[in-house]
Amino acid sequence: MALRSMVAEAAVRGVVEARAKIFGHVLNPTGHKTGHKILRQPFIGEKVVAWYPPDIRKEDPTIVAREEKERLSKLEMLKRRGKGPPKKGHGKRASKKNK
Repeated sequence: MALRSMVAEAAVRGVVEARAKIFGHVLNPTGHKTGHKILRQPFIGEKVVAWYPPDIRKEDPTIVAREEKERLSKLEMLKRRGKGPPKKGHGKRASKKNK
């Protein structure tokens, strides 16, 4: 009886392997996850790139320069009022060490 079940199991295994080879299926006799379902899906990178509009900063560098000028003018205005960032080494952490 055991021999008959072993022969039947081997025949079924052979049929499964032949079917996988003919139809291009992935044979997974252990049943572990392989990730084949995810890997056979097409990439969606082009769709993601097409979703976002083109970046105008790359096309026109004057926009970046204008933003930088605005940032520097704001920083200068804050420094004149005494509200700008402290010099390097004179910040909050350095003043705590001196006490």
